[in-house]
Amino acid sequence: MLQKVLGFIQTHHLCLPESKMLAAVSGGIDSVVLCEVLHQLKYSFAIAHCNFGLRSEESEADQVFVKKLAKKYGVPFFTENFSTSAFATREKLSIQMAARALRYHWFEQVRQQEGYDFVATAHHSNDVAETILLNITKGTGIAGLHGIQPRNGNIIRPLLPLTKDDIYDFVTEQQLIWREDSSNLSTKYQRNKIRHEVIPALKEINPNLEETLQQTAERVSQAEAIVARYIDELGQRAMRQEAEAVYISLEPLQGATGLPVVLHELLKPYNFSYPVVLELLEALESISGKQFDSPTHTLVKDRAQLVITPKNLSAFGSVAIAEGQTEVNEAHVHLQLRYVDAAQYKLNTKPHVAALDADLLKFPLKLRPWQEGDWFVPLGMNGKKKISDFLIDRKVPANLKPNVLVLTSEQSIVWVVGQRLDNRFKVTDKTERVLEVRKLGS
Repeated sequence: MLQKVLGFIQTHHLCLPESKMLAAVSGGIDSVVLCEVLHQLKYSFAIAHCNFGLRSEESEADQVFVKKLAKKYGVPFFTENFSTSAFATREKLSIQMAARALRYHWFEQVRQQEGYDFVATAHHSNDVAETILLNITKGTGIAGLHGIQPRNGNIIRPLLPLTKDDIYDFVTEQQLIWREDSSNLSTKYQRNKIRHEVIPALKEINPNLEETLQQTAERVSQAEAIVARYIDELGQRAMRQEAEAVYISLEPLQGATGLPVVLHELLKPYNFSYPVVLELLEALESISGKQFDSPTHTLVKDRAQLVITPKNLSAFGSVAIAEGQTEVNEAHVHLQLRYVDAAQYKLNTKPHVAALDADLLKFPLKLRPWQEGDWFVPLGMNGKKKISDFLIDRKVPANLKPNVLVLTSEQSIVWVVGQRLDNRFKVTDKTERVLEVRKLGS
């Protein structure tokens, strides 16, 4: 099996032997095999794990398991906690689509920040069959008929030639342990319904279904390359990338053959669906300012051009703060922390500084975006107040509210960052040790 994977990597020019890879690892059987294969083939890799917070204790146990897996291989470990449900609700997405958008955005962030060449995922040939059938069922263009590609930009799939049977044979041979995601058995998810109900029925007609669909995908890929050349030529004339946005001039697209398909392909990297593209085409003759949204980007028609800007997906992650940690420096916030003996501490009451009774805190603390339903006890008050009401009282502009963060101890909010401390965690004459958290740049 190792030679099968290695041959596939070499044939499709996925990566060089000296490449550094960031392996996307859930803890399930496929990603555990990916780690072992990369290890045995002596590739340099790190492990990245997403905790979507959708299965409570089970999600936490997955995270612990994957961290131990990284320790076993002696490789770097990166993890992120996401407010997936909040993001899905806000963007009107399914949970699975929301999780996909969040994880690939974060993988690319880590890849760039930490200097890895590729993100490696554990997709295999059964995933190709499922993806093609799911795409056909939901409606798709030419790209949806090739399923999952061996390489898509900086994302590679080295296990793509393997079947699920190959995966099971390998874990048996290597005596590997993995985590079973209980949600994989639920047919309420579309992909699971395809996997457990549709594919078995189709295999009664064609026992070699996965192989047949793989061959179909290869033929479609070749046809797609012809179409892509035409669209790429149009894109070079119409698109320009600036630091703050991507701009598409409409003039070069006038008279293009198959304009809906052309525009959809140009917008696909920004996750705009075909129905949204059709709405956009209807609006091209309307006045400027109409807005369209994808899970990751916002598009605005501005006179004779389209302007595309990214959404701040980083705001939907959380950051754990360990006891003794002195700094948090994320894209959206920079905090400085210090511990001081209470007898020597001079109280600072400015809103960008939180003086907390360190002995009332339970570590790790978490820094995350505020959510609907969150509440705290504002400093100087005895009763609780919803964060949403607090922000209204503070006259925080609507477009700045999503950027407000909270610092939490277990389930309690201790500080609305840069705004107000929670009265329950303030420094009193009984405090022995102070944790001062200072928001820099305020």
